[in-house]
Amino acid sequence: MEPNTLQDAIVYFADPDNCREYLVAHRWPDGVICPRCGSKKVLFQPKYNRWQCGSNHALRQFTSKTGTIFEDSPLSLDKWLLAMWQVVNCKNGISSYEIGRACGVTQKTAWFMDHRIRCALGMSPTDKLSGHVEADETFISGKARNMHVSARQRRITGTGGKDKTAVMGILQRGGKVRTIVVPNRKKSSLQAEVRKHVEAGSALYTDALLSYDGLAGDYAHQVVDHAVQYVDGLVHTNGLENFWSLFKRGINGTYVSVEPFHLFRYLDEQSYRFNNRKLTDGERFSVAVDGIVGKRLTFNELTGKVGAAEAF
Repeated sequence: MEPNTLQDAIVYFADPDNCREYLVAHRWPDGVICPRCGSKKVLFQPKYNRWQCGSNHALRQFTSKTGTIFEDSPLSLDKWLLAMWQVVNCKNGISSYEIGRACGVTQKTAWFMDHRIRCALGMSPTDKLSGHVEADETFISGKARNMHVSARQRRITGTGGKDKTAVMGILQRGGKVRTIVVPNRKKSSLQAEVRKHVEAGSALYTDALLSYDGLAGDYAHQVVDHAVQYVDGLVHTNGLENFWSLFKRGINGTYVSVEPFHLFRYLDEQSYRFNNRKLTDGERFSVAVDGIVGKRLTFNELTGKVGAAEAF
């Protein structure tokens, strides 16, 4: 049985056996194998809710959490799966305070859970985008009026985009969006991302920002000047404008203010929901669970106390 609604998920995942079987079905559809050596000679120990590998090596015992974003977490899977359901299905995002109240954990714990879940949603791009592609950039920052006075004094030191973070989006019409935090809106930064993610020869639509000049040699590049009009036939960036509207609604209304250090994970979260918008809640959750394996985010790494390479 696959839960299709939040109520279904709450009832279904209240049973620890259901949680384990759900993860096993997604992680090991052909039978449980040892995550450390790949051996199929494993024995389940129901008393301890774990398996033991029959091969002779260190750390022979493992659980369904081993090698996933849940590893080393003392929280039960029902809390993890309920939190993940809400993160992937709440259109405007869900705050750590709401997750904490719903799951019965502290806000700090819920915040750590949220970021580990976002880590699972950050899928590595494979093929380049093609066909009709839009590229656009914007600045992201929390609203000054929503910040504590100390945060406002630290983060707001000028006007315009001076204290905001530049982000870029690339959207294949009828397909998926990719988002990147960029150091600035200069030609070198934006064009490098376009060439990295868009197949040469594609139809490329941008606004009139001069940083995009020079792409016509590799793409069928057309520009819409927003000072004159927003749509000229097929030439527009309305798909990405819609995505930025959704993202900023979540930032301003749900998260209030996001540190630049963490911004890329919030972009991954919104991109995941946008790219899987045509799926049902149950299907969207199922795809997210498939991405939990092989990813790890420690608290020290999350808070910048240790680099990703040192986290292991």
